[in-house]
Amino acid sequence: MATNHNRKSKPVKKNDSMNGAMDFFIVGCLAELFLLTLRRNYIGGSALQQIAWYDTYLKVFMGIGAVILVAGLALFRVWGKDQKKKTYAALASVLGVFLAVSSALVRWNMSSLTLLMVVVPVAMILCIVWCLYDKECALALTVLAVSLVALWLCRRVAGPVALVVKGVIVLYIVAMVALIVLAKAKKLKGILSAKADPMPVYVSCGLSAAALAVALISSGIAYYAMWALAAVVFALAVYYTVKQL
Repeated sequence: MATNHNRKSKPVKKNDSMNGAMDFFIVGCLAELFLLTLRRNYIGGSALQQIAWYDTYLKVFMGIGAVILVAGLALFRVWGKDQKKKTYAALASVLGVFLAVSSALVRWNMSSLTLLMVVVPVAMILCIVWCLYDKECALALTVLAVSLVALWLCRRVAGPVALVVKGVIVLYIVAMVALIVLAKAKKLKGILSAKADPMPVYVSCGLSAAALAVALISSGIAYYAMWALAAVVFALAVYYTVKQL
């Protein structure tokens, strides 16, 4: 009599997805806690505290991040075929990179802390979405989330930095057009399965490209485009949450 293994495979896959989502949640919370610590003790501190952080503490955090990165990479190699332990090693490496890079960015420019405090929770939520939701939904929400951050930057930056941001946005619009072409040609097999519905990807890329193109012309319109995309993100998230349930 043949045995049916499908009944056990689905719960295991679901548990793996939940564990992955929880891991990303914990790492994201640790990263945001570190940024809040910087904001309180460095940005919000007195002049003497800021000098101490600039000269000592941020350099120490950069060194600690580098050590965690090296240790994570070493453990990733040592643990070999143990996929669960390798995942923890990879997360530790990512946390080490974040600790070192964020400390260096804040030391270089205090205003980068605000951007990091926006990017970290967005990245955490997107990682959780990739673990729990359908891949076409996760890809669409990722495109929309990156577009929202780009629109926010259009309104916040000025001067030479604004020109760099606009150049990156142009490249991002080109990337979205390429993504639509690849999805239509069914060449995203590593991300979208043959049965996946590419329509959310088309809609998210099209709306994002239009909003960013308008934002390049007028930063004032970027404010309204940002809220419009936020409404699309909310509607798409609610729809796929109900679908998953």
